Amino acid sequence: MTGRYFLLALLFFVAMGLTAAAVFSAHGRISRTLALTSAQPETSKDSSDAMKTTASPEYSKSGYNIKHLSQAEIDKLATKLTKADADVILAKGTERAFCGNLLDNHKDGVYVCKLCGLPLFSSDAKFNSGTGWPSFFQPFDKDHIAEIVDKSYGMVRTEIECARCGAHLGHVFDDGPAPTGLRYCLNSASLTFFEKGQELPPASQPVKIETAYFAGGCFWGTEDRFQQVPGVIDVVSGYMGGSVKNPTYKLVCTDETGHAETVKVTYDPAKVSYHDLLAWFFKFHDPTTLNRQGPDYGTQYRSAIFAATPEQLTEAKKFIEEQQKTGRYKDRKIVTQVESTEQSGPFYKAEEYHQDYHLKHGGSCPIPSDK
Repeated sequence: MTGRYFLLALLFFVAMGLTAAAVFSAHGRISRTLALTSAQPETSKDSSDAMKTTASPEYSKSGYNIKHLSQAEIDKLATKLTKADADVILAKGTERAFCGNLLDNHKDGVYVCKLCGLPLFSSDAKFNSGTGWPSFFQPFDKDHIAEIVDKSYGMVRTEIECARCGAHLGHVFDDGPAPTGLRYCLNSASLTFFEKGQELPPASQPVKIETAYFAGGCFWGTEDRFQQVPGVIDVVSGYMGGSVKNPTYKLVCTDETGHAETVKVTYDPAKVSYHDLLAWFFKFHDPTTLNRQGPDYGTQYRSAIFAATPEQLTEAKKFIEEQQKTGRYKDRKIVTQVESTEQSGPFYKAEEYHQDYHLKHGGSCPIPSDK
């Protein structure tokens, strides 16, 4: 992550008359200092606009497939609706106040979309708003709710829909209770309730996921690239492979804790295999440079694979052996560290300002061509 700051420093020192050799010898100290002073949380109009224009994800943070259904799929699901339900869900109607069957439901459980089954709200966020409609202060997962400007009836409101099928749910207002201050006002006709302990149908269950851990230099870029791989659900930046509990970025940058900048990849094995992730990982970085990626050097930038299962450990070692034999790296030796998570120790999530760095600040690391 310090490479971009290093280039600026290089130009500065050259302008001051210093030699390139002197600049490179000072790079370790310069890059760490610039990273610590510059890589702080930032907010700007540009970064906000960049986030708004980002394509909708196929998976939610909680592991559900939220890829928008085709019109043919929606039409097929709509055949099970009663006319009263369809008037609300499809025609954006509103049921009469105090008439919904879920208004006074106080049981523990989850409320799912009546059309496609996606979990939308949990009972622990339900409250009595006195408005006559079921009300919640937060969704089950914010990725499951789509917000749309509604200018009907001479008002400007925020309509809420199911992110997966577009079913009309109701509206959200800013007069709710703590901690969000929001009131999601729902139509009972848009929801199906499942009591806690009751088996959920397949459409209301998350995808079966697996987890993998990779360290390949700056975790900003590694995170960004893995997020672009089809089948990857979530990527988190953090630290792994060191001897200190709960390390901070500042501490890891001393190069004394033994941690590597690592990404935790949650993925759908039905869409992308662990072998595929290994292949992408070797495209994303240079596995032959010891404790270094580009201008960033130190043990925190080492190439490493932390296997979450014995099967991953075996596959990672086999993959490296095969890569070394291909001749792709010629006489350069692959130095990627491979060990189990039992050996490496736990994964520690990095500070919030490191998460989704490119998404927050604009820009992206282009994913390599598959050719």
